[in-house]
Amino acid sequence: MDFFDVVRIRRSIRAYAARPVERDKLQRILEAANAAPSAGNLQAYEIFLVTKEPHRKALAAAAVAQDFIAAAPVVLVFCAHPARSEWRYGRRGVELYCIQDATIACTFAMLAATALGLATCWVGAFRDDEVRRVLGITGKLIPVAILPVGYPGEKPDPSRRRKLPELVHEL
Repeated sequence: MDFFDVVRIRRSIRAYAARPVERDKLQRILEAANAAPSAGNLQAYEIFLVTKEPHRKALAAAAVAQDFIAAAPVVLVFCAHPARSEWRYGRRGVELYCIQDATIACTFAMLAATALGLATCWVGAFRDDEVRRVLGITGKLIPVAILPVGYPGEKPDPSRRRKLPELVHEL
């Protein structure tokens, strides 16, 4: 699929068909995330692949009862890994670059899923400590985004977007 078609058709999907995601498609999504640019190429993030139903349900509960998360057959959780960038970038690596790395990787995964005919929804509303507990995180990883992945069970209309002159400021 053409990149601009991917960008045009991507939607936040909150209903998923009862159909598993093929392993080869999941692999391609993870490879796309791995190819994402990162500060100093340090890849200061970790990806948790969640497929077991009890864990998906627990993530949905941690995400303030966004139950559609549990309905997706696959949930990816992107966590920033501050220590991977701190040694090179200090405080800025801890406070910003690792977060950017995780979000760029999540974006690449989201667009790859769309290109493969799958649906996603970026979820940022969740209780960090509960997500850490569900994932078994004991270190200093920071949950940044939850990305349910599956075949779409709905086809929402395009969202209204701001006009370019409202958001682009040319100097």
